[in-house]
Amino acid sequence: MDWNEAQEMCICAACPSYFNCGEKIAYCMPQAGKSRCIKVERGCVCPGCPVWDRMHFRHDYYCIKGSEKELTEQ
Repeated sequence: MDWNEAQEMCICAACPSYFNCGEKIAYCMPQAGKSRCIKVERGCVCPGCPVWDRMHFRHDYYCIKGSEKELTEQ
């Protein structure tokens, strides 16, 4: 899946932790990765996201922790 497709399917904007600070979303993807603005865990919708499901991701709070790739490489 490419980043443009991920952004179209992304549900980050519906997350309790999300707030719009002008960043591109799909934080789970390496092209976006961790947010520069979001710092507080207020709930996570990643496990319910179609991108997460389709890509067989296993982490959450990408906006705070980094992309799936970053988290898998740790």
